[in-house]
Amino acid sequence: MKVSLKTDFAGISFKNPVVLASGTCGFGEEYGEYVDIRRLGGLCSKGLTLKPRGGNGGIRIWETPGGIMNSVGLENPGVEAFIAGEFPRMRALGPVIIVNLGGHSLEDYLAGAELLDKAGTEILELNISCPNLKAGGMNFGIKAEIAREVVRKVRGVFRGKLVVKLSPNAEDILALARACEEEGADGISLVNTFLALAVDIQKRRPVFDNTYAGLSGPAIKPVALRMVHQVAHGVDIPVMGMGGITNWQDALEFIMAGARIIQVGTANFMNPPVSAEIIDGMETWLKTQGIPDIGDIRGCL
Repeated sequence: MKVSLKTDFAGISFKNPVVLASGTCGFGEEYGEYVDIRRLGGLCSKGLTLKPRGGNGGIRIWETPGGIMNSVGLENPGVEAFIAGEFPRMRALGPVIIVNLGGHSLEDYLAGAELLDKAGTEILELNISCPNLKAGGMNFGIKAEIAREVVRKVRGVFRGKLVVKLSPNAEDILALARACEEEGADGISLVNTFLALAVDIQKRRPVFDNTYAGLSGPAIKPVALRMVHQVAHGVDIPVMGMGGITNWQDALEFIMAGARIIQVGTANFMNPPVSAEIIDGMETWLKTQGIPDIGDIRGCL
């Protein structure tokens, strides 16, 4: 029996719904020795900012029971260097390319989005979980009305597909998603990491220089799955779901909850070939169940 994993997301065709998440696969080539990159549905770039960033000092990664915490600090070459160097190489790899863009001011978001638009970016994943330094450090993605302004203005300068990546730390995740939809977003991506704390009891201080860091991995999966289900059933635009996916069973849960695309993040560090295993596992399960198309189970919960 032949089965199809082919997935449409906002008019863009993916050969399957498996995407490597931003910040966990560099710019794609790094995983070539573990996975046949051409098999993947998509690749999401490392998080970019308008200007190059060296990232945070001190400890950046800390293992926790059921996950990891990270405080990398958006280390990246900047949008212009990415367009000149990494972008053409990513496109040559084969999967659909999603470019992740962050910023610490509205002006940075707009300038970065304009440059990426001119470079022909097909899908922009707008990370609104960044702190707005001009507004005292509050994340753009905490309050719906603040997020609304960012999405509306970026929509005005970016002509490709605009997918907004939401923070699970938002006041109301569904209200936030609906605000993004109303301002012209083509899709929603969730969840980003949860704000967390690790303590060094010998030094009697936080492990991370910035005190708090982002928690990801299997520990967050049940909460991420709930949020994906809420948003997928509460908006009319498609959802990219992520948060603790480590195997094909997890991936199917997110698709049944309503996600069209699933992103694999922390599991890439735990088991680098995991994305190929997820693709194989989903195909085998569909065959054993006599289900011809992955779309037949999407949103069945």
